[in-house]
This record gives sequence, C-alpha cells and structure tokens, in this order.
Amino acid sequence: MNKYSLFPTVCIIALCSCNSQQEFDATGSFESANEITVSAEASGKILNLDLHEGDSTAAGQQLGVIDTTQLYLKKLQLSKNQQSVRYNRPDIEKQIAAIEEQIKKQEYEQKRVENLLRGGAATQKQLDDINSSIKVLRKQLDAQLSTLNNNIGNINEQSSSIDIQIAQVEDQIKKSLIKSPISGIVTAKYLDAGEYALPGKPIFKVADMTNMYLRAYFTSNQIAEIKLGQKVTVYADFGDDKRYKYEGTISWIASDNEFTPKNIQTKESRAELVYAVKIAVKNDGNIKIGSYGEVVL
Repeated sequence: MNKYSLFPTVCIIALCSCNSQQEFDATGSFESANEITVSAEASGKILNLDLHEGDSTAAGQQLGVIDTTQLYLKKLQLSKNQQSVRYNRPDIEKQIAAIEEQIKKQEYEQKRVENLLRGGAATQKQLDDINSSIKVLRKQLDAQLSTLNNNIGNINEQSSSIDIQIAQVEDQIKKSLIKSPISGIVTAKYLDAGEYALPGKPIFKVADMTNMYLRAYFTSNQIAEIKLGQKVTVYADFGDDKRYKYEGTISWIASDNEFTPKNIQTKESRAELVYAVKIAVKNDGNIKIGSYGEVVL
C-alpha cells in the first residue's frame, strides 16, 4: 500500500524536473564586455605596484610606477642646456643702440649743414659727405639686424628642438606611471614590485564589471527567431536557490555555427551545431565572470 502511495509523488517530482528543464532556451557563461590587459609602456624596475586580484580600480587611477630616475636626470640636463641656449640670445635693442645713435647724430648734422648751405656758410661737399655717411650707417644697421635676427632664429630653433626633447622625456615619464584605463576589477596580476618591466609586457588585467555579456548558444531552429536588439530574460544561476533575474539585449549573433561546447546545455540537447550569441546585461554586482547563466526568449 505504501509503495503505491509514493508513485504520484515520484511522478510529480519527475514532472517538476521536466518543467525546470524547459525554463530556459539556452545557457552559457558570463564575461566582461570590456576586459583589458594593461602592458608596460616603459622599461625599468617597478618601484611599487599597489594592486591585487579582486581590487576595484577607477579609470585613470595610478596603481604603480616604473623607475624614472634616468629620465628625470635627462630632463634636468636638457633644461640646463635650454637655459644656456636662451642666455645666448642677443638683445637686439642693445646691440643696435650705438649705431642708431650715430645715425641720429649724422641726421642732426645733416639738417645743420643744410641750413648753413642755404645761408652760404657751408659747401655742397660737406652735405654730400654727411649724406654718404648716413647711407653707410643705415646699411651697417640693416646688416647688423639681419645677422642678429638670423642668430635669434637659430637660437629659437635650438630651443624648440630642446623643448621637443623635454616633451619626449616627459611623455616617457608619464608612460612610466602604471594606471588603470577603465573602472573595474583586477582579474589578473602578472608582475610585482621589484620586477623588471619592458614595453608590451603585461602587468595586470582589469575588467569592466558594470557591463556584462552572457555568451549563450542556440540551435539553428532557435536562431531563426532571434534578432539584434531583441529583449530577453537572463538568469544568473549560482545554485542553492540563488538565481537573479535581469533584462538582456541581444547585441551580437555569430555568422557561423560551431560544435556545442561541452559545458553548455541547450534546449535541444541532441543538436551538435549551435550559434554563439552575446546578450548584454547590466550588472548589479552579483554577476561574476565565468558564472553560469540562462536565457529565456
């Protein structure tokens, strides 16, 4: 009697199990919409690196620094060179002051002799000599100005060249600062303080945890009903009744099919070829990279 009374209960459990299997249309795992591997942009010893896996970072936050001692000394040397070059820049006003004073005196003498000539107290030769002297002085002034301007132009070019070199060093110093390019979570750390960094060598990886993707897999029959921008329901399933519901948007559909990954379940479990689909989800802090997710169309 007891044996038969258990039969309905078993059936109910079996039916519930079947229904639970039909609650989703596809499954997959969550991944960050933006995960960046931050590599060194400068070479040198890492003096400090204040980060650990799981730490939160803000965009632009400085997390460490690569030794910049030699760069600082190079910048200091260039700054001294630039000062020396600028000190050699001639003062045009002072350089031409003497010859301009001579021209003024000759022009004053020119007017005096012209007045005397009108009164018959001077000769034309005296006036001609003064006019000739003024012309010579003006040519000397033009030549001196041309030389001074050329010297200043060369000095300005040297100064500009040093400015560029200083800017290059400052850029190298800036690139020696280890910063997070985005706000997110540090998911991997490859180097520690005291180790040597080289340009292009990975230092750490940071992932944007606000915007997530669920990479799910759909059969060819299902894919015909899916389109970009479509709203779907996404569940983040952590087991033990920990199941969180989100609104998702289909943002990418693979153009080619592939064999079903071993860790993925689909609604039609016997299908061998499936299409990968990315579903954009706003994370409230519960979703983790690699966690299991389900999709309901």
